[in-house]
Parts: sequence; structure tokens; C-alpha cells
Amino acid sequence: MERRRSFPDVLAGGIFVLIGGAFVAGSLGYELGTPLRMGPGAFPLLVGAAVAALGLAIAVKGLVAGEVVSFGPIPWRAIALIVLAVLFFGLTVRGLGFVPASAVTALLTTLAGSRVRLLTAVAVAAGLTAAGTLVFVVGLQLRIPLWGPWLGF
Repeated sequence: MERRRSFPDVLAGGIFVLIGGAFVAGSLGYELGTPLRMGPGAFPLLVGAAVAALGLAIAVKGLVAGEVVSFGPIPWRAIALIVLAVLFFGLTVRGLGFVPASAVTALLTTLAGSRVRLLTAVAVAAGLTAAGTLVFVVGLQLRIPLWGPWLGF
């Protein structure tokens, strides 16, 4: 029985290796610290190495035990809404503030699913906004306004 190489797996693995390698290379410009007192470069180094190792495993699997997989049609609506949500958040978080920017971003990404109802999407967006506010603004004390100057606050 002849095994076929999986080009998508090899390509995806290579992309993971490149991204992980970029994080590793970038982290070397920061102090790594020690295992007990990690510096600012330690976390990106570890994450980059993990991503690169995962990519290498995916690429090797694609070369050794490749298989042809059909993924079906490309979900263009979901891709467009998620890209739009990320751009929206990045462009408006300082002007609208964390709460409204997070709420709209969460709503857009939730609506990317094809079987999600509007009421469910609103509930998920409210929950994610509350959780994000608690984690990032309250817990991590990010210096970002909850409500921005565009809203008159």
C-alpha cells in the first residue's frame, strides 16, 4: 500500500515552525532570567519553542503518514467576520473603551457561527465582555479606560 504525502499538513507544519521560530528569535532580544525569576523573554521563548515543536510534528506526520483529507467548503462568512472583529477591536479600543469594543468584537465573532441565534450571540458577548473586563482591567490592571472618549466618558 502506497502512502501519500499530505501537502496541507507539511505546509501548515512549516508555517507553525516559522511562526514559532520568529517568536524564539524575538524573545532572545529580551532578558530570559532564571526558572524562578523569569524575565520578559522567557514566556515568548517557551511558547515559540512549543509552537515550533508542534509544527515540526505536524510536518513530519504529513511526510510520513500523510492522508488526503477533504475539508469541505471554505467558511468565507466566518473568516470575514472574525477578521472584521479583530480589526474593529484594534482600531476602536482606545476611542470606545474596553467594554464597548470587547462587546462588539465578541458579538461579531459569535455571529461567525452559521447556527448561532442572535439572543445566544448577545448572551455570549455579554459574558465574554464581563469576563474580559474582570481578567484584563480588574485582575491584570491594564491601563485602559472602560468607556472611551468617543462616547463622552
